[in-house]
Amino acid sequence: MRKLEAVPEIDPDKVTNEITEFIRKTVKEANADGVVVGLSGGLDSSVVVALCVSALGRSSVLGIVMPAEFTPKEDIEDARKLGRQLGIKTFLINIQDTVESFFRALQCDRKDVKQKIPMANIYARTRMIILYYYANLKNYLVAGTGDRSEALIGYFTKYGDGAADFLPVRHLYKTQIRKLAEHLGIPKRIVHKPSSPQLYPGHKATDEIPLDYDRLDPVLVGLFDHSFPPMKVSQKTGVPIEVVEEVMRRFNASKHKREYSLMIH
Repeated sequence: MRKLEAVPEIDPDKVTNEITEFIRKTVKEANADGVVVGLSGGLDSSVVVALCVSALGRSSVLGIVMPAEFTPKEDIEDARKLGRQLGIKTFLINIQDTVESFFRALQCDRKDVKQKIPMANIYARTRMIILYYYANLKNYLVAGTGDRSEALIGYFTKYGDGAADFLPVRHLYKTQIRKLAEHLGIPKRIVHKPSSPQLYPGHKATDEIPLDYDRLDPVLVGLFDHSFPPMKVSQKTGVPIEVVEEVMRRFNASKHKREYSLMIH
């Protein structure tokens, strides 16, 4: 059988223009003075902050870098370098002490395997609190950095990195965002960096998602753009049927994470 396309090809100029217009319209309609973006040194946040600067100008964009004790130094430096490249103001706020205060109050036990993900999500929700502090302080909106690939399988923390006032690239698959990043002049080191939410030491997205994005995106396209049944998607992509069914299971199990009101492009 014919293989599915990896993802639909995008016209980077057209997509950039559409998203920047969406950002400008969203900020104007909210009577906001700008946007705040959490910078991780990763792909999605780098693309979003670059688009926000293009839409609003550098003086109306604030970047917040929020490392934990285990955040790789190169990620911190990549985030700060991008902020300098774009000419925006950035703040560096280490969140480890704040997170530790939650752990103490909740009597968390790092040795308890069942607590690993609940504790990891405290990092994501702490970052959300900080972003909204600055958004409230400056009359800004929080620009979310989630993409379509992660949204469809629920690979984000509800009220953590999933919390935002609007989501400029939520309609784009991860592989499409890589193409857009190259067009926007994002440093190659960031464009090709393995994805990681950085919620615990050594955290990599590929440790938790069913497939790496180059293989996951064609499955998502088959299931949700073409509405093919799992067996047909398996046959067309060469991905084992049990993996395709796992993707579908994750979509169904995470519906509650997508069903609260947000402005999505």
